[in-house]
Amino acid sequence: MARPPHFQRATVTRIVKETADARTYVLAPLEAPITYRAGQFITFRVHVDGEELYRSYSMSSAPETDSELMTTVKRIPGGKVSNWMHDNISEGDEVEITRAAGLFCLSETSAPLLGFAGGSGITPILSLTKSALKSTDRQVRLLCADRDPASAIFHAAIDELAAQYPDRLSVVRSFDVTDGFLDVQKVLDFIGDDVDADSYLCGPDPFMDVITSAVPGPGRIIAEEFGTAHHVPEAEHVVEIVDAPIELGTVYIQLGRKKVEIDRKAGETILESARRAGLSPPFSCESGNCATCIGEVLEGSATMRANNALDDDEVAEGMVLTCQAVPDTSSIKVRYEN
Repeated sequence: MARPPHFQRATVTRIVKETADARTYVLAPLEAPITYRAGQFITFRVHVDGEELYRSYSMSSAPETDSELMTTVKRIPGGKVSNWMHDNISEGDEVEITRAAGLFCLSETSAPLLGFAGGSGITPILSLTKSALKSTDRQVRLLCADRDPASAIFHAAIDELAAQYPDRLSVVRSFDVTDGFLDVQKVLDFIGDDVDADSYLCGPDPFMDVITSAVPGPGRIIAEEFGTAHHVPEAEHVVEIVDAPIELGTVYIQLGRKKVEIDRKAGETILESARRAGLSPPFSCESGNCATCIGEVLEGSATMRANNALDDDEVAEGMVLTCQAVPDTSSIKVRYEN
């Protein structure tokens, strides 16, 4: 079966104003259906003032409960892409998006789910919540921290879910203007006896720091930061690369109709080799998080320093994050996704 294209066009069928600075974009892919898991994200490719930019945004929809694909974008002061999207995208417009990626997903367990959401971090947490309530019997509790009630994204949607699942979903809200910032004791009070729960975290760095320092364990902590999903404290998806004493050969790279070959340099990633060869492949985070730079290894092999975007099946098929992939064969042939 053919793989869906990495980038494809989608029509913005609706735009929902969630708060003064948050918009949900309802998308209809035009070229291939997008399958995804709750908690994943897609990456947008946009052109702003002649510059090609990539940004990843989480889905607020869940495949178990929503027939439409929805991603939510908060306007960030000084953010080139978020501001451009808010100011320029209208209903009926077409955008370019990737297929879904990310590992901030539910695991098969009956453990309670604790969701910790700071600001727009509620977006993937809502997706996970809808999925867990619909497809499992798990207890779900959310701790949502916002500046004030007016800035609380999905306030009504979460209240509706709590009313629909009164025995399985409970929500605690904390507003900075009235309750102050969250501290360790408030987090511990929220966790209570659910020390074996799966804790899902998404929000600004200070928020994440407080939560991770407070969660006592032994339950798992799964944190999403700018497209990164990782388990704390284990660094499961990080690999130390030690360049083997092999004869350095050639890196062959195909990007669209362009094909280049360049001498392999020890310790150099495929993305770095591609740019050294004069190509301009897509990339964004350069930390193994967003899957914008995905490529397929056709010959040879490579090891990724970090992988927080591709699942095991994709890796088995030869897909790599080229910003993290270092060849471990003397020569390698890689094709960038369309």
